[in-house]
Amino acid sequence: MKHYPFILFYLFCNVFIYAFHGSWWVYAAAFLAFSFVVIWGSFDIGLGYFVNSITHKRTKINEVALTFDDGPTEFTPKFLDLLKEHQVKATFFCIGKQIEKYPETFQRIIAEGHTIGNHTLSHSNNTGFLSASKMIEEIEKCDEIISKTGHIKTDWYRPPFGVTNPNIAKAIRKTHKTSIGWNVRSLDTVTDDEKKIYKKVTRDLKKGSIILLHDTSEKTYNVLADLLLFLKDKKYSMFTIDSITKSKKND
Repeated sequence: MKHYPFILFYLFCNVFIYAFHGSWWVYAAAFLAFSFVVIWGSFDIGLGYFVNSITHKRTKINEVALTFDDGPTEFTPKFLDLLKEHQVKATFFCIGKQIEKYPETFQRIIAEGHTIGNHTLSHSNNTGFLSASKMIEEIEKCDEIISKTGHIKTDWYRPPFGVTNPNIAKAIRKTHKTSIGWNVRSLDTVTDDEKKIYKKVTRDLKKGSIILLHDTSEKTYNVLADLLLFLKDKKYSMFTIDSITKSKKND
């Protein structure tokens, strides 16, 4: 299975060669087209090109999932206060090194009934270039910290930056994780304008949406405050990621 992109490339090239009698430009066009598809597939987790990820919940009712990446951080307690005030449960994809830095906050996330996911040990900027063995180590070491600090286990994994490739796919299989993506990306780590972040999230909402946010800044906290009011006004309920597999088992 790990070689299937290259098999597709081989078939793709041969179709073009047959159709255009082996012209040199066909090779170049095929290579560029294939490279574009692979790069796109690597960075768009919703395509499921290398890894089948859960990106939404099939539902007929107005419900969405709030998910937070990259914590816990110094801002996380404020997020927890706000969620508690609105009686909302969320899913937190935590970085192992951040758990070690803020163990009490991590324990509070669990104690208040939120769902925990694995977001690797270090959230390396080189994630897309790591070997399969290194990716396995990143996931397993984060699991160890989750277990040691929170006394829980998690089946959920979110790839840093949403990047996937054959090595990451292998690591997910070897660690028996379920990959969790999203279909509403706030872009709150690259946009400073709170109004733009809020508009993007509320504009893209659908029944069963999984919303990607980060509990890493004051601006996202402010967006969350407005978003929770919006969801209440529109009569949206919330679900956590673990409820997706629970509902599948009951089908």
